[in-house]
Amino acid sequence: MQTEKVEKTKDYKIIKNQLLIVLSLCSLVACGGTETVDRDEDSARSDCIYQPSIRGYTVLDESNLIVTASGRHKYHMVLQRRAHGLKSSWGIAFKSPTGRICPAFSEVLFDGHFDGESIRISAIREISPEEAEQLLIRHGKKQPEIEYTPVPQEIEGAEVEELDTAADDHSSRD
Repeated sequence: MQTEKVEKTKDYKIIKNQLLIVLSLCSLVACGGTETVDRDEDSARSDCIYQPSIRGYTVLDESNLIVTASGRHKYHMVLQRRAHGLKSSWGIAFKSPTGRICPAFSEVLFDGHFDGESIRISAIREISPEEAEQLLIRHGKKQPEIEYTPVPQEIEGAEVEELDTAADDHSSRD
């Protein structure tokens, strides 16, 4: 009977060790099997803005802003939800525990917000002047520049002779 207990204990230890190994391997496979998904540039990269460097902002709509910082840096800021009244507010403020405005940790406060809550920032991305202009055009804050095409001018010596198709039809009948 004593040997049976020893054998059962050994069997339990072996099964326990095998189960532990299988679980460890499963967790490694699960971590190693996660593939990185190619995201577009807006969501893949996130920038932060040093709070004292903020010089101005432009409200695009109730959830998008262009923030201008020192050194002519411009940032596209997206809020987690719509901020009703943001377009007509007199001013906004940024709230951050670190002095750096970063997505998910920082918030926007503005004077038109009736419930007194702040709205979290979901994304910040530094943009080029061309991207800022495209955002302004897309949101109706700026008219696109109209490019005028020059009127074609006639160039002497480059005349083209037109063929008379009716004459060809008559000659083929003869």
